[in-house]
This record gives sequence, structure tokens and C-alpha cells, in this order.
Amino acid sequence: MKNFSLLVLGIIIGALATYFFCPMCGDDNTEVGIVAPKGLITPEEAKTLDQAFNSRHALISDSIVKRPDNRSAWWSLEDMKNYLKYAENESKELGYTMDGVRVYLGAYPTEAEVGYTTMFMVPTGVENISQGNSSLFNMLPPGGGDIPGGGLNGGGPGMPPPANYPQ
Repeated sequence: MKNFSLLVLGIIIGALATYFFCPMCGDDNTEVGIVAPKGLITPEEAKTLDQAFNSRHALISDSIVKRPDNRSAWWSLEDMKNYLKYAENESKELGYTMDGVRVYLGAYPTEAEVGYTTMFMVPTGVENISQGNSSLFNMLPPGGGDIPGGGLNGGGPGMPPPANYPQ
């Protein structure tokens, strides 16, 4: 009887430990709650930001490229999801913990003239190195440095390229 009581107690403790330490184990159909990301803006705020860029865009178009320049980039949802999975996996292989993505402005090089503006993104994170003191890690600013892996370009331009928000 004593062994049976210990067995029952062990099963109960094991079930509780599994419940608290592994809430998603074995439940592949559980939907993850939708969480609004930080930094969401309204369409009105997007229009304000877009209009504030007009003078810079005009300066670039009129003074440098001598034609209307690209104002936006577009990636398919599938490409974005695939890139985030790819970048996180590549970051792990390179010994980093990916914590975000940084978007850069760039321009396509051409021999005859300045190329269209483009945007590309690279993963960011921190290198996985052994820390003697965890308090140093906790004091690092959020958003690590660029991870020396592959970036993503190839987003489609706006239609037409100099179109403002919204398209």
C-alpha cells in the first residue's frame, strides 16, 4: 500500500510539473494569442510620416537621380515568414541569438546613373558567449547589433516607384 501511495504521489507531482513547466508540450493545435507589436501606428500617422519625407524625396529625385525615385518596398507575406525563420536559424548556426530585424535604405548601383532606392533588412542579435556575470547581460540595450549573416532584399518597388502612402 505504501508503494502504491508513493506511485500515486509521483504521478500527481509529475503531472503538475508537466502542466507548469511545459504548457505547450504535445498540443500542436493550440492557437497562440495575437499580441499587438510595439510601435503600431494609425493610417493618419503613416500619412504624416510619408508627407514629412516628401522634401527629402524631392531633393533626392531632383538633385541626385534626376528622375522620380522609389519610395517603398514590398515583400510577400510568405517571403517575410520564410526570411524570419531562415535568419533565426542562420543566426543560431553562427552563434547568435536573434532579437530583431533592422531595415536599411540602399540604392542599386548602376554604371550610367544612380540606381533606384531600395530597402533591405538584416537580422540583429547578440553573440552567444559565456558571461561570468549575468548582470552585464541585463544592462545591454534592447536590440543587438547586426548579425553577419544573409540579409533580405528583392522587395518590389511601389507602383509607380515614387507613389506616396497609401498605394
